[in-house]
Amino acid sequence: MTRIGSFVAFTLMLSAAHAADKPADTVYRNGYVYTVDARDSVQQALAVRGGRIVYVGDNDGAKALTGKKTEVIDLQGRMLMPGLIDGHMHPQSGGSRLLNCSLNYESLTMPQFQSRIQACIDRDKKSGADRWLVVVNWFQQGMLPDGVETTAGMLDVLKTDRPIIVRSSFGHSSLLNSKGVKVAKVERDTPDPAGGKITRDDKGNATGLLEDAAQDMAMNLLPPLTVAENLAASKAALAAMRQQGITSFLDAYTDPETMTAFTDLQKQGKLTARAHFAVLIDLDKGATPQSAVAELLKQQKQFDQGPTRVAPSMQVRHAKLFMDGVISAPAFTGAMLEPYLVNKGTPEKPDWQPGASTGPASYFSQDALRTTLKELARAHIDPHIHVDGDRAVRESLDAIEALRATPEGKRVRPALAHDEIVDPADYPRFARLDVTPVLSFQWGKPAPDTLGALKDYMGPQRYATVEPQALLLNAGARIAYGSDWPVDPLDEWFALKVGVTRTAAPDAGKEYAGRLTAQPGMPRAEVLRAITLNAAYTLRQETQTGSLEVGKLADMIVLDRNFFTIPAEDIANIKVLQTVVGGKIVYQSKGMR
Repeated sequence: MTRIGSFVAFTLMLSAAHAADKPADTVYRNGYVYTVDARDSVQQALAVRGGRIVYVGDNDGAKALTGKKTEVIDLQGRMLMPGLIDGHMHPQSGGSRLLNCSLNYESLTMPQFQSRIQACIDRDKKSGADRWLVVVNWFQQGMLPDGVETTAGMLDVLKTDRPIIVRSSFGHSSLLNSKGVKVAKVERDTPDPAGGKITRDDKGNATGLLEDAAQDMAMNLLPPLTVAENLAASKAALAAMRQQGITSFLDAYTDPETMTAFTDLQKQGKLTARAHFAVLIDLDKGATPQSAVAELLKQQKQFDQGPTRVAPSMQVRHAKLFMDGVISAPAFTGAMLEPYLVNKGTPEKPDWQPGASTGPASYFSQDALRTTLKELARAHIDPHIHVDGDRAVRESLDAIEALRATPEGKRVRPALAHDEIVDPADYPRFARLDVTPVLSFQWGKPAPDTLGALKDYMGPQRYATVEPQALLLNAGARIAYGSDWPVDPLDEWFALKVGVTRTAAPDAGKEYAGRLTAQPGMPRAEVLRAITLNAAYTLRQETQTGSLEVGKLADMIVLDRNFFTIPAEDIANIKVLQTVVGGKIVYQSKGMR
């Protein structure tokens, strides 16, 4: 803990001590109060005054804080725990997708894919031939059957004259129809942009599939969301978060329009989660590390609302960097140490051998990354780096190791997001360099993207280490959780179930039964710590939130069943009955009444 953090914690404890002899605003009693403190202790009661926790202990102690105006909530044995802290999500994109034509992350056959999009076209009677149709939440890796070719042709059969863009739920691929290809001016001689790829057929013609930065050729043509649409997206995102029990979040790739919308809601008293924002650092368009960090600081000055306080507010203290894309087929844009495998045999008699590709060059050169990290450290901004492949992980850790040797680099709290495959030699470096892997637990299960789109291309030895959640934990890493919503549906409890079991949903299909690889799941306590106190650490909020301790903010949730005593598969069925932020109830289900 920093000296400032220690002072804040001491001040909070002092103020709590002075408040302890006064009646509480709210007392929770007869509960299973899971604290996530240093001992993972379980208590019976908790009291709140002025938005902060003033007591955690047994019923008798809470009774002493119960006055005439104190609201007393009988938990009837239910579990009370810290609110969830989602350390990596995209709330504005998630909220706007709730309002768009959506394929709902489903595995679809070609006819199903086409009919769903045609239905969206038919419902939209007002848009003219020039207005793009945007389709979202396409589970590209789940298209049926495995290996089906996805090209503009599958969209050209639809009855419309409009340009169409279908956005992969992973966020790293988009598919255009032929009119979209023409409008975006993706031509035969158009070069691949830095950090992106235009997929082409064997004649060199664009197929309609754009990877990573190449998506900007179409995305930049879409009309921006209006002020009203941005506000609606923010409201929808916060409503979804409240129901899940999320009390703090990091928007892991933001923009001024998003922060403006959240600012408007905060001013109206409608911000129901503590909002943290990471501004993109992108050197592809002529920016330097210095100019990019200067732009981030400009946005920070405009939108950051200062120290954490009882009522939810906004902080802009993170930078988002991309080192690569995704490791699964068909993108193969994850940066790998060894080549992806290719089938040099036949479908009937496959012969998987190393191919020519180890993925793209990392999106930051080592020199550019080291310079950027140093500039961020000087500005007191924490880097949050997208790394999917093991080479991206290795190069990021190398740059952070160099940063740690500098005075300004010692206080930085770097996070590496995703880490879908990490070379075992790098496991202990996370702990040694104090780097937090921010993982999406729900990816660690048998699914189209971890089997058909990945297994054969990795080979047995590498595949055994994919989604190394427990492997990193056992090497001493501080594991934090981030949903990456809307890459997947926002379902934190399913994700936590997968973190424990590494199994898919019961109805996922026979081909996805069982566990993903022989790796163990994570212990239940570590899974909860990842989405509470450890995620709070990445936001520099651990002295204020992430555990239920005297002096901390009353950010907490009541569950309909006990996370620790139910069968592991039942964790996915947990429902949040009440969500509290700063002592204020922001969500309550009928089951709590």
